[in-house]
Amino acid sequence: MGIEDDFYATIKLRSGEELFARVAASEEEDRTMLIIHTPVTFSEIKNKNGLVGYKVEPWLKTTREDMFIINMDNVLTMSESSDLHMIRMYQRFVQDTDRDNKNQPKISRKMGYISTVHDAKDILEKLYKASPNKESSS
Repeated sequence: MGIEDDFYATIKLRSGEELFARVAASEEEDRTMLIIHTPVTFSEIKNKNGLVGYKVEPWLKTTREDMFIINMDNVLTMSESSDLHMIRMYQRFVQDTDRDNKNQPKISRKMGYISTVHDAKDILEKLYKASPNKESSS
């Protein structure tokens, strides 16, 4: 069928996680998939004076990817959002994240030696065995 127009939505997953993202639905053969862009979580924060604010964080913190596909079987419920306050907070977060990512240097070998754990272990073992300062265990 194809991809429908995208919209802002709150998604509650079967795992209990609640996400906010720009969403597009896609019909693939006999199943519906959600394409979610830069999903975030909102946490309500209260200070000691009773003021309430929101903390916006990326849904997945160990990746810089911004697009994910979720099978509708994993979705408990979804609600299209027309809350301009939430949408603006989300858009500001996305802009700030994009700006931060552009300022990040690309990882290269000049930043340090890149190796596998196994290779690094072999090198360190060789250095240890060849070390003249190694204490004997007598």
